[in-house]
Amino acid sequence: MRQPNILLLMCDQFRGDCLSIQDHPDVKTPFLDSIGHQGVVFENAYSATPSCIPARAALLTGRSQEGHGRVGYQDNVDWDYTHYMAEEFSNANYQTQCIGKMHVHPPRLSCGFQNLKLHDGYLACYRDNNAPYWMHQSVHDDYLFDLQNQTNRFSDVTSSGPECNSWVTHPWIYEERFHPTNWVADQSIRFIQTRDRTKPFFLMSSFVRPHQPLDPPQSYFDMYKDKDLRRPAQGDWDDNERTKTHKFQYDSIYGTDDPNLQHDAMAGYYASITHVDHQIGRILLALQEDGILEDTIVCFVSDHGEMLFDHGLWRKVFPYQGSVHIPFLMRVGKNITSIPSNTFKEVVELRDVMPTLLDFCGISIPNTVDGISLKPLLEQKTNFIRDYLHGEHSFHSNLSNHYIVTKQYKYIWYSQTGIEQFFDLENDPWERHNLIQNKKYQETINVLRNHLIFELKNRPEGYSDGTKLYIKKEPRTMIPYKN
Repeated sequence: MRQPNILLLMCDQFRGDCLSIQDHPDVKTPFLDSIGHQGVVFENAYSATPSCIPARAALLTGRSQEGHGRVGYQDNVDWDYTHYMAEEFSNANYQTQCIGKMHVHPPRLSCGFQNLKLHDGYLACYRDNNAPYWMHQSVHDDYLFDLQNQTNRFSDVTSSGPECNSWVTHPWIYEERFHPTNWVADQSIRFIQTRDRTKPFFLMSSFVRPHQPLDPPQSYFDMYKDKDLRRPAQGDWDDNERTKTHKFQYDSIYGTDDPNLQHDAMAGYYASITHVDHQIGRILLALQEDGILEDTIVCFVSDHGEMLFDHGLWRKVFPYQGSVHIPFLMRVGKNITSIPSNTFKEVVELRDVMPTLLDFCGISIPNTVDGISLKPLLEQKTNFIRDYLHGEHSFHSNLSNHYIVTKQYKYIWYSQTGIEQFFDLENDPWERHNLIQNKKYQETINVLRNHLIFELKNRPEGYSDGTKLYIKKEPRTMIPYKN
């Protein structure tokens, strides 16, 4: 039998708990649930650097943040890595295609894909008048070109009103079929129908939603707008004053405390998820109708989560579960190998996707890859992946942070203030109780703190000398890396 096809489904800003199969009380995701039910669910999947660019660097290169050098968010930094995931599949005689969001620089950099159908969402750096003409979104974005051809030249991703980082919510004003979520599904189905049938394929279908703008079609917004939704998580450590101070800023990272705005934003977010889910269902049906579903590995991940007002916070980059915990589902077709349905608690990360897919396809894993193949875990040949994961994100307002997470615990350190937090995730998955001073956990806290001291040893910021952590060292968004 020839090598498996790969369908890599990706979303932007999709929380790890927002799946019906993960017992979310409100959001409905029947097609994603089916992938997990027929395949495997990784309950403890994380994004080590939870914002769009560094998370995608981890996915597309298989590298840790030290390996790809992106420890924060920074636009306009060239991608110049060796051994991209798509490149390895292309070199192994796969037909490779990316549809939707890439978020690399310069725009339309192929990263080893043979063809791109691009829509990166609203990216301010490519809407600026100072951007070179060929970089401007009005020029390089395939979806925007199609939208304006189908409607009028003034149509835009901003036309419904909501902004690309805001909790402001308003349903999509154009026909539902013109929504960028539908466009990714349409283009993906067209690729499946017109592909080179002499080769296996690697297709990445990359949705911008549920990342803002919160502009789901009206029919999806109606599913949630009148529901009594679960309230955001609150903890004994929350700083609600920050929200009160910034609540009139439409895209504040501290959210809003207006209950009506909160409810509309949550409804818009959940509606966007269900909309994506239904469009993923169309892609799965196309595989089934083509007779290749059982010859295909389907993998679903997100680049990071969304705080969704948990602990008075909005968006990502924070070290808390809403931000760093991601969905990760895999379904291996029956004609490829027999993988029993299962749920795994091992700590996994985006960097593990590349080696796992290459391993299943019998393609050599480059030595630049820091991730771990999960194939032996799925085949029940091992029950261990890693002891812990180190995550981080540099940020403003003294919010640069690092975390160490295991299957049960999480230790957090803010590098500018020295503030520490500790959560027992097994007993407190909503991180309501900061146990950093609890005597019962001091031995565990010391172990995790020492893990972080080790991980940061000799980093250029000067965070650690191998014996202790140092505060108030200048954070960076990029650190040197080897290519």
